[in-house]
Amino acid sequence: MSLGVILLVHTALDRAERVIRYWVTQGCPVVVHVDAQTDAAAHDSLVARLGDLSDRALFSARHRCDWGTWGIVGATLSAAELMLARFPEAEHVYLASGSCLPLRPVAELRGYLAARPDTDFIESATTADVPWTVGGLSEERFTLRFPFSWKRQRRLFDRYVALQRRLGMRRRLPAGLVPHMGSQWWCLTRATLTAILTDPRRPALDRYFRRVWIPDESYFQTLARHWSRRIESRSLTMSKFDFQGKPHIFYDDHLPLLRRSDCFVARKIWPRADRLYDSFLSGAVAVGDTEPTPGRIDRIFAKAVERRTRGRAGLYMQSRLPNTSWENGVTAAPYSVFEGFAELFDGFEPWLARITGARVHGHLFAPDRAEFDDRGPVHAGALSDSAALRDRDPRMFLTNMIWNTRGQRQCFQFGPRDRQQIGWDIAKDPNAQISVISGAWALPLMRDDRPFELRRVEAARLQRIESEHLAALRSPYAKARISIWPLSEFVEAPLEALQPLLVQIGAAPGALTEAPLMVDLDGFGGFLQDLRNAGMHPHLVGDFPTGPAPAPTAPTAMPRRPYLVK
Repeated sequence: MSLGVILLVHTALDRAERVIRYWVTQGCPVVVHVDAQTDAAAHDSLVARLGDLSDRALFSARHRCDWGTWGIVGATLSAAELMLARFPEAEHVYLASGSCLPLRPVAELRGYLAARPDTDFIESATTADVPWTVGGLSEERFTLRFPFSWKRQRRLFDRYVALQRRLGMRRRLPAGLVPHMGSQWWCLTRATLTAILTDPRRPALDRYFRRVWIPDESYFQTLARHWSRRIESRSLTMSKFDFQGKPHIFYDDHLPLLRRSDCFVARKIWPRADRLYDSFLSGAVAVGDTEPTPGRIDRIFAKAVERRTRGRAGLYMQSRLPNTSWENGVTAAPYSVFEGFAELFDGFEPWLARITGARVHGHLFAPDRAEFDDRGPVHAGALSDSAALRDRDPRMFLTNMIWNTRGQRQCFQFGPRDRQQIGWDIAKDPNAQISVISGAWALPLMRDDRPFELRRVEAARLQRIESEHLAALRSPYAKARISIWPLSEFVEAPLEALQPLLVQIGAAPGALTEAPLMVDLDGFGGFLQDLRNAGMHPHLVGDFPTGPAPAPTAPTAMPRRPYLVK
């Protein structure tokens, strides 16, 4: 069984020379095509260096091979014609590139093909069955015209495609032609390849495919379906692609991975991967008649693609950061947001830290600075308390804080006096636990020394901000765990409201033995009535009595349940 090899080369000619010599020394005639865009001197030098193999390594006519254009097919046809004419003993013809590397002894490949003398190995599927096309063109690549290079003439390419769509232009497929697509790297029998080259309709077919987009993935894949006696729709060359349709490049550290695949040939090898070239070209390890199993390493590539596209939860990388909703979770770990609690309870932050063991910050989004738990200027991960730095990207500030402290529960205060840009982000973050005592912003206003009119204006402003924030929390897009109490309800049974919140943070279940000290509410009802009398209705506070402040109920009393938004 004789195997002929066609190599399409355009760069790294020194590596291509070594691969050509390997194929020839293993008994395979080789026809080499060098891209017409490659420097003529480099081409002539390669021809001269391979002069000692002139009877077994031939060079075909050169074509310009722009990606996605006819040139690659034209180069393959020229090389195939030369192969069939000069090497009649070649019963199978293997198409590879200069960056392909044999992974197993060529004798095993010849034996594998000898056991399947009438089988063509070429990936070939109809456009409806191909899920991996990238770029938005599947059927249209056969019905539109593509005279411009997608890489060199992108603007002309896009405009001409748009023009054809707008005018409803469609090409007529040759009679009886059913377009198929697949990998350009194939291994065809001599009979099938001869039938394709001598097809009486070949001039018309070539004219048609000259204006098909990426014809190297459809020309042989389509015609082989017409002439082949038996097709196995797969390539014997292992090539992996990322989510953008670009081929993965194999480096030296992929050596164990390539050996595990049991594939005959791999693409695409980094030109400077000396260890790979030395290992496989100096004597590939025999594995017998083992079937190629690229699926063994598919799981690893799937994980690599997932890590590249999704990453780790709450960790952003450059390729995803500009793209909305490409993050794998807004933050890396659960955290808690308390709104109104620091206004209602004296010493709430140290009390919460003592009860739960969590790290409890002040108002991280306060207008003047970020109030870290120790009130220091720098937090974990060199995170600054500068409001100017924080407000350039509040979302990344929160994300970095949670990432830098993962493993320890973070809590912070939030309210209508804070910068509000982060409101929607925490509302949509499943890691967030948000507890709100609405209207608690009015408590500091009662003790404020400013004239009443200024306090009334400030109350109206704060209530408007909190109303907008609560609307985000009640939105169907909110994913956080959200609890909301009007101030009037919360003060009636504060311990029963606090207990489930503390359990969620990590405190031991059971009745609270130590309660935070509530601020003095005497006169608060009268202050609210003064606001109403002045034309400002503090409706978010709830139905707070104008007389003496309500006494909190005992912890054992029937609790008034908060309403849960999410």
